[in-house]
Amino acid sequence: MVQKETTAIIAAVKKVLTELIEAGGLRKGQLVVFGVSTSEVMGKHIGTAGTLDAAKQIYTGASEVARQYGLHLAFQCCEHLNRALVIEEDVAERYGLDPVSVVPVPKAGGSMAAYAYRQMKRPCVVEQIKAHAGIDIGDTLIGMHLRPVAVPVPPSIRLIGDAHVTMAYTRPKLVGGARAVYTIGDETCLG
Repeated sequence: MVQKETTAIIAAVKKVLTELIEAGGLRKGQLVVFGVSTSEVMGKHIGTAGTLDAAKQIYTGASEVARQYGLHLAFQCCEHLNRALVIEEDVAERYGLDPVSVVPVPKAGGSMAAYAYRQMKRPCVVEQIKAHAGIDIGDTLIGMHLRPVAVPVPPSIRLIGDAHVTMAYTRPKLVGGARAVYTIGDETCLG
């Protein structure tokens, strides 16, 4: 991977993650899921040409921003591992998630998950999470790992490498119907 491409990928990941954090008002300790096709980043069809080089750049950008904001990252594996997720063991414990026994590798788990697993301090794999926000790089379909209700955020950068970027934060469900009040100070039904 050329140096110019490397810095461009890192910068793009940092920019879109920062945009997502600001749009969603994410707070320290919350979970952000990443679904990444490094094949798509490199301009190839998903699942055909994964690369640890692209994974390294994405991980570098994401982890820098996550550290700055105190967020926890989860990296989705490919469908060969049922889209399980790589997270830190202490995060799994904090959120009451049960680890499963598997080590992601590029051909079973995907290059992104395999790379992330080897970078984390005490990695583990869990079958599912309910993340507060997520970024999908390369149309990997992360929706199954987001809390309801997902709120799409259009990124200012539509492509990372050659991969399409989508992202969303989540909000609590609005319940109660026509007379419900959702913010303090809007108490029109009192009295």
